[in-house]
Amino acid sequence: MSARSALAQARRIIVKIGSRALANDPELIPRLAREIAALSRERRGIVVVSSGAIALGCTRLGYRSRPKEMGKLQAAAAAGQSVLMRRYDEAFGSEGLVVAQVLLTHADLADRERLNNARNALGALLEARAIPIINENDTVSTEEIKFGDNDQLAAMVVPLVGADALVLLTDVEGVLDERGRRIPVMTDEERIGTVRATGPRVGTGGIQSKIDAARKATRSGAMVVIAPATRPGVLTELFAGEDVGTLFPRLGTALRARKHWIAFTLRPSGALLLDEGAVRAVRGGKSSLLPVGVTGVCGEFNPGDAVRLVGPDGTEVGRGLTRLG
Repeated sequence: MSARSALAQARRIIVKIGSRALANDPELIPRLAREIAALSRERRGIVVVSSGAIALGCTRLGYRSRPKEMGKLQAAAAAGQSVLMRRYDEAFGSEGLVVAQVLLTHADLADRERLNNARNALGALLEARAIPIINENDTVSTEEIKFGDNDQLAAMVVPLVGADALVLLTDVEGVLDERGRRIPVMTDEERIGTVRATGPRVGTGGIQSKIDAARKATRSGAMVVIAPATRPGVLTELFAGEDVGTLFPRLGTALRARKHWIAFTLRPSGALLLDEGAVRAVRGGKSSLLPVGVTGVCGEFNPGDAVRLVGPDGTEVGRGLTRLG
């Protein structure tokens, strides 16, 4: 089966919509709502990860550009989130679907109890055929607890809901090579060229952020597509198996949810420097390390904290949780 044919069979899908795409097309939400409603009628579970609250809030509060001060960003998020949800509610309501607002911070997903609470809530919403609309809770976020951008948030939600496909909608046609041509299927990272989005800066993500998010999501067993939000029928075409955007096929062996959480959600507090024997043990799939293989420590951390595992040449070979501080 081809990768595109496999994508067409996806049953649980995350669609991430970026700020710039929303800002450039006021009809984008109603159009995507129609396409998502059609997918939902095929008994597919759909989760939307949406940026846009800060951009909308900046307009409401009269900011001429995206502010740099955290307080003003939080204020803009508060002012814009209700507008964003009203637009989704109206668009999906016209299709007979219920939407549900889910606001998350990095701290929510880094804590196992809160992570499981979010998983249970999202599972119940999908079971009820509702459309969760997830956004970062920017009103309470600070630099220490921000995801970085919603591309990364979308990748972290993949194992949370057991998604088998993630679509990152943006304002470019996909990943481009050094000649500016779209790469249909991403298998060779050396072909990645430089993509420069045009227009004013209204979001925090970019093509590199989307590629990083795709790497994380594929490690959870999902297929990922970076596709143009401006293309009418983009979701319909994608899940009919058509050649749209850049597809990142799923990996052969997916990380289990807990390992994915350690590798990609937790933020390392320090690093353990390993000798060659310990590096071989990590690469061989060992689930624990003996102190004898640790040659040094960087940073300060407590038992249970995440740390980077670094080989003698300075290369990170893995991540793990410490038993000793």
